[in-house]
Amino acid sequence: MELSFKIGNRTQTVQVPEERLLGILEPNDVPVAQTGADAVRQALEEPIGTPRLREIVRPGEKIAIVTSDITRPMPTWQVMPALLDELYAAGVAREDITLVFALGSHRCHTKEEMLHLAGQRVWEEISCVDLDVSDCVHVGVTSRGTPVDLDRRVAEADRRICLGNIEYHYFAGYSGGAKAIMPGVSTRAAIQSNHSRMVEPAACAGKLEGNPVREDIEEAAAMVGVDFILNVVLDAHKEIICAVAGDVTAAHRAGCAFLDTLYRKEVKERADIVLVSQGGAPKDLNLYQTQKALDNAKHAVKPGGVIVLMGSCKEGLGEKTFEEWMTSAPTAHSLIDRIQREFRLGGHKAAAIAMVLENADIYLVSELEDELVHSLFMTPYHSVQEAYEAAVVKCGPEATVLAMPYGGSTLPWTGDLET
Repeated sequence: MELSFKIGNRTQTVQVPEERLLGILEPNDVPVAQTGADAVRQALEEPIGTPRLREIVRPGEKIAIVTSDITRPMPTWQVMPALLDELYAAGVAREDITLVFALGSHRCHTKEEMLHLAGQRVWEEISCVDLDVSDCVHVGVTSRGTPVDLDRRVAEADRRICLGNIEYHYFAGYSGGAKAIMPGVSTRAAIQSNHSRMVEPAACAGKLEGNPVREDIEEAAAMVGVDFILNVVLDAHKEIICAVAGDVTAAHRAGCAFLDTLYRKEVKERADIVLVSQGGAPKDLNLYQTQKALDNAKHAVKPGGVIVLMGSCKEGLGEKTFEEWMTSAPTAHSLIDRIQREFRLGGHKAAAIAMVLENADIYLVSELEDELVHSLFMTPYHSVQEAYEAAVVKCGPEATVLAMPYGGSTLPWTGDLET
């Protein structure tokens, strides 16, 4: 049977005997009433837990809209026109609206990237800026000790509106909602403090209640105040198939519930070999982002099995601390020891990869140099077919296979995700 996987802007195929294939974890077929801009407009007309946005904002108020950066598939350019129309209907002036790209710990954008993300109309009508970590405001400290320090333009705005796409997040439970504030427009120290809770068992994909990372995020956002969110869920083709708007928590929970119907996949048994792609560009620009697919795949592989991880990684490893930890570690296990001694943002993803390596081998199909991949405790391959055939040699001719073409979004659910 031929399986197809996206790597960057390319597609690779692999032949897998049908009798060995346990399943292809693709999104469930969920009927949707409206898609794209129509879904966005409907969400704005029927917000969850709040009045319409035009009834919340007032003329003369400064409005900060926080949206995702280039590493996320959030289609800001598709969402913003209806949102601007809603603000204009309330009498808000163009010069009082600022679109802030939530970089978190990621690199700044080029002008061309910001234009692409915002869309031509938005770019021409309002101010579009990146997070400025050099000019932040201290709001307070959460009950877990996380400093709430964020971009001044967001902190001092009269109204804060958060955009985002909802997908599974390997330790915050889900993306979207209050994550636009923390880590989106927060300082590195704040992000580091929040993310240090990723080592706790309840910090895992698909979990909200009792998740220490998510609860800390939402406490921080509550201290700042979020007036309205507009979140979307994307299908495998990165098209909007659901939009939710309104209260930062209630609307987010509704979006998460929809996501579960689409991407949560029941798995009866784990496989010897898991073939997983992050889903192509822009999600696999670097290894730092591609790791998300790996972390989902770990729930589907048997102990001692192989994960064939696919991602372009054309921009390299993607984050300085992550790169330093990965390239300087004497062994994979030393990364786990190190994260327990000193939590550092960036190092946390290195440790997450090391924790997967405790249970399975990782064969990486990417654009990275072979020597570099070997130094990262993975085995490099240049095609999915080649990697699969090597995995069969290791696991045996009767090796079972699970395929995850959209591994960054699809969550295998085996009932033991916290172990």
